[in-house]
Amino acid sequence: MTQLFNAILYQPILNLFIGLYDILPGHDLGIVILLITVVVRLILYPLTSSSIKAQKAMQELQPKLEAIKKQFPKDQQKQAQATMELYKNNKINPLTSCLPMLIQLPILLALFWAMRDGLTSTNLAKNLYPFVHNPGVLNPITLGLFNLAKPSVVLAVLAGVAQYFQAKTLSRKPAPPEAGAGGKDESMTAMMNKQMLYVMPVITVLIGLQFQAGLTLYWFLSTLLMVIQQVIVFKQHDKSIPPSTPSVPGTPVIEGKIIK
Repeated sequence: MTQLFNAILYQPILNLFIGLYDILPGHDLGIVILLITVVVRLILYPLTSSSIKAQKAMQELQPKLEAIKKQFPKDQQKQAQATMELYKNNKINPLTSCLPMLIQLPILLALFWAMRDGLTSTNLAKNLYPFVHNPGVLNPITLGLFNLAKPSVVLAVLAGVAQYFQAKTLSRKPAPPEAGAGGKDESMTAMMNKQMLYVMPVITVLIGLQFQAGLTLYWFLSTLLMVIQQVIVFKQHDKSIPPSTPSVPGTPVIEGKIIK
């Protein structure tokens, strides 16, 4: 299994990393990481788009899921049947939101190890293809500012800020006062989302302070591109849905609006 992982993912990514470093003028590792980030994001674009759409759809169904729980508070079987029927009627597969991430994990791990080894110039000789030149020790300085082989506070903070905006675009708005008591569950969900909105960026900064700046730079650029992709997908999603009209107090709430 390890050999298969190395042959299919780790070695190709490592050779791409070193190959780009060899051919780019100035041998700037920051530019290499930027190009690799763009390539990876383009390859994963269809998967991440489907995952984002599924997360958005699941958010919009949350009020109806809460209503099912209230309708069958003590009957788990009926809850499950009603929930599956709801997913079926809305053409939603809950696994779609997490399956792309599971598929991406091996790629992200391979990318992590490839950049780690590239930055430390370890394991290069035995893993480079014959047509890829071994540059030996790589110059870790990018743009004359950052040493990508060492942790960087600035890049760690930038990665945390990018993580904040990614969570922000996915967060749900609190229920408006017009929703009445029916918006209570929505308010609790919004509160939990708000906690994650601030906790994840802090965790990102703390982790970034432990990693080499090259890995943190990739994290920052990848998250930034993810934010852009989320904005694009959400705009496309909103255009495909007719505008909602206000309903009576006590009706379910989605994204801070009253719906029927």
